[in-house]
Amino acid sequence: MPETFTARYQAISSRDSRFDGSFYTAVSSTGIYCRPSCPARTPKPENVSFYTTAAAAQAAGFRACKRCRPEASPGSPDWDIRADLVGRALRLIADGVVDEGGVTALARRLAVSERHLHRQMVGEVGTGPLALARMRRAQTARMLLEATDLPVTQIAFAAGYSSVRQFNESMAEAFGCAPTELRRRRRPTGPGADGEGDIVLRLQHRRPFAHDAILEFLGARAIGGVEEVAYARTSDAPGGAGEALSYRRSLRLPRRTGTMTLTPHPDSGFATLRLRLEDLRDLTAAVQRCRRLFDLDADPQGVDEVLGADELLGPLVAKRPGLRVPGHVDGFELAVRAVLGQQVTVKGARTLAERLVRKVGCPLAAPDGTLTHMFPSAAQVAEDDLAGIGLTGARAKALRAVAAAVANGTVVLDAGADREETERGLLALPGIGPWTASYIAMRALGDPDAVPLTDLGVRHALRALGADDSPAAVAERAEAWRPWRAYAAMHLWTHLSDIQGGASGG
Repeated sequence: MPETFTARYQAISSRDSRFDGSFYTAVSSTGIYCRPSCPARTPKPENVSFYTTAAAAQAAGFRACKRCRPEASPGSPDWDIRADLVGRALRLIADGVVDEGGVTALARRLAVSERHLHRQMVGEVGTGPLALARMRRAQTARMLLEATDLPVTQIAFAAGYSSVRQFNESMAEAFGCAPTELRRRRRPTGPGADGEGDIVLRLQHRRPFAHDAILEFLGARAIGGVEEVAYARTSDAPGGAGEALSYRRSLRLPRRTGTMTLTPHPDSGFATLRLRLEDLRDLTAAVQRCRRLFDLDADPQGVDEVLGADELLGPLVAKRPGLRVPGHVDGFELAVRAVLGQQVTVKGARTLAERLVRKVGCPLAAPDGTLTHMFPSAAQVAEDDLAGIGLTGARAKALRAVAAAVANGTVVLDAGADREETERGLLALPGIGPWTASYIAMRALGDPDAVPLTDLGVRHALRALGADDSPAAVAERAEAWRPWRAYAAMHLWTHLSDIQGGASGG
């Protein structure tokens, strides 16, 4: 990300889309703020100021550009790297914590005072947590206005507004027009297209995006009844799968449950997300979890620049530019998968997970095709004897320990967790070693620099590339991959899958 005024001005002059979401351009002569790639005429330097977030630009009195829609930009990847107070706060705000319990709940979760949190956030991002939450609320409302036929009043309360008057004022402040005007400009997509009442959204991302690799990764690990990858059938492969098209799964959300289907359109710079929610107030949380699952806020060119310079990884990066690290929609579920995957194949871990779902999981009240079950909660797993699944005594003990720690709050497994504290908490549990803790940090906590260095797949891939795969050599080589070591692991796992013809990695 360019740090100086000159570098940022050069980025907007060249309409560089790489920086969309990393900063915002406010123009004093028009009162509008834009994304760097906005096609409008480049403003004069003396009329330009830059902001770290859309909320900060709005708080300074600017309105969102109607042409480039800056508030819909992908999120800044800079905060995913950071595990400090502000980075954690931003991720929790995106998940709707402030909408649920106010700034008080956010400060309590972060174990700081509201005053200290506000001061830190204003210093780092230019505005406080409440303004950021308000901007997120306005974005949610706009998505519902443009993607559904819901009455405006219902949208106002679903987005978290306490009154229609507050809703109207907020939308006018953020977008310079009334909600009804935004609806008139809506895209011709939405529930009316299929008659099923689904919410259909476009989630933007930076390019390139190696979507095939992440779909194959998720498909190899898909738990029957909970998730699936849909494939295009090809005439030359009767009964067999062709290209992976989309990913579907059930979702446990703050209020109720739902299902999602995400279909990437990598050449267009967006993915289509179809949601079926029991409670519309869960929309913000569902969208954020799906963005993290597919790593849609990543900076692919920044990652590829670092890893592409490595003599071993360079050819892998050139083969799959824009490779993402799959996150997860439920940190506890990912932790269970990590424990089940210890010292077994990907297929073996998936079989164990399916048995666990059949024994402990909850049937969906309204099944969505092949999606019939919700993955069990931490409390459900902690209370079950786990007999008949095929687990060893030690593995069952580890699984119950993780479940109990998550259920009682000793271990927190979401994007707002303190990564170091969570790792210490995990390593203190029976049966949890460095590999499991690192894999959980990589996918459940979204740490882009987490890597299970002892993973056999990583070592075998390095050996296949002609490198020394001893633990000391792997650790030394991985230092050059910082702060993107998780992406390096994905490249190595994907390479190993290519040459072995099967799934590799956790």
